[in-house]
Amino acid sequence: METPAKAASEIAISALREKAPAAIELAEEFARAGFKLALVGGSVRDILLNRLGNDLDLTTDAHPEDTKKILKKWGDDIWDVGIRFGTIGARKNNQVFEVTTYRSEIYSDYSRKPTVAFGKSIEVDLSRRDFTVNAMAIELTGEVHFIDPHGGVRDLLLKILKTPSTPELSFGDDPLRMLRAARFSAQLGFAIAPELLVAMNQMSDRLSIISAERIRDEFVKLLMSPNPRSGITTLVETGLCEKFLPEIPMLRLEIDEHHHHKDVYEHTLTVVEQSMALEDRLGGPNLIARLAALLHDIGKPKTRALIAGGGVSFHHHEVVGARMAKDRLKKLRFDHHIVEDVSKLVFLHLRFHGYGSGDWSDSAVRRYVRDAGEILTHLHVLTRADCTTRNQRKAETLAKHYDHLESRIEELMAQEELLKIRPDLDGHQIMEILGVSAGPSVGKAYDFLLELRLERGPLGESKAREELINWWAKNQS
Repeated sequence: METPAKAASEIAISALREKAPAAIELAEEFARAGFKLALVGGSVRDILLNRLGNDLDLTTDAHPEDTKKILKKWGDDIWDVGIRFGTIGARKNNQVFEVTTYRSEIYSDYSRKPTVAFGKSIEVDLSRRDFTVNAMAIELTGEVHFIDPHGGVRDLLLKILKTPSTPELSFGDDPLRMLRAARFSAQLGFAIAPELLVAMNQMSDRLSIISAERIRDEFVKLLMSPNPRSGITTLVETGLCEKFLPEIPMLRLEIDEHHHHKDVYEHTLTVVEQSMALEDRLGGPNLIARLAALLHDIGKPKTRALIAGGGVSFHHHEVVGARMAKDRLKKLRFDHHIVEDVSKLVFLHLRFHGYGSGDWSDSAVRRYVRDAGEILTHLHVLTRADCTTRNQRKAETLAKHYDHLESRIEELMAQEELLKIRPDLDGHQIMEILGVSAGPSVGKAYDFLLELRLERGPLGESKAREELINWWAKNQS
């Protein structure tokens, strides 16, 4: 009777020969040089899940310099930015191969950087991997065979995340693995073994030794997964989220018997999901949209006020939240444009609620578009996702109002090219008409004309010239 491990072995090897024959070819090069080479980790897992991409991870007993020599002769292109960690990369036939020397890495109690040691045994290498489903290998040199010393196939079939060693030892070696557990759970739909959850709760403080950049990258992968709610919930319940994004668990506001309000935390997770459902408007999964959905209400705990007689208010939480979002994203070392776009979306996410039943003037619609700028579609997505009321009638009304706003925006865009709003006169024309040189007065005149353009729409050069001269005369007296 064929065992699951044996069946998995045959499937994996067959799929590898079909989808990545270059890996077999590369193994022959290593064998000729007297070294071993194996497909390893996530690549083996993904083969078994039928989701192998064009990036393959391999491991070898060759030291990095030897690997580099082999890849230089074989690959179309190579890079060695990871050489101090034992990794050399190469491209061949539009596939990427990253070859890493057998290794172990351990974090000290206070260091943010692991101590890396190279070894000669693939079994030791696999034992230091994060999870059993990532601790499998296919040896490609000599007789091709499957290596699974920690029951990775079994756990893959059970859809559960376990560690090859004790979770305390594994997470102690690299605390980022605790975040990775939440991420893989969200990505793959796997459960996290109870003993891992216990260790994550107990060891959450260890996350402090990990750099902000590594935490950011892992969290982005989680947020961009098919089920970020699952991953975020794990981070919050284990206390890990408090260590790098404390604003999210703080959304779990207390509900008392007199001052009822929605659970802001649950509302936020719903907004993330509803934002994802609208991402086709943005061309697919979108990091800025998901971050904005996650952070849009983080100003509520700081602005929460109880209203006499019952009720809760969160006045100006969008202003406070925008500032908090900017600060947090900066601490996590996000790119400047992401920080600015997300904080702007948080700031603007309530703007629509002043629209009512459609009584905004054209100038107010123009300002809505002007203030959003290039992230107008992101704002559409966030605003629609934020309408999570359980009152179906109210939800339908809000949706209709936003439909109306978008149609007005489209009409004005067609007429006026709203995203390119400029005054009817440029800076050179202003200086010529007013007889002034470049300076603060030109900037003030430009702002006046821009406000006029927003209020009244296109004026034409002649009318704009007249208005500018009148404004200048009044401001000179």
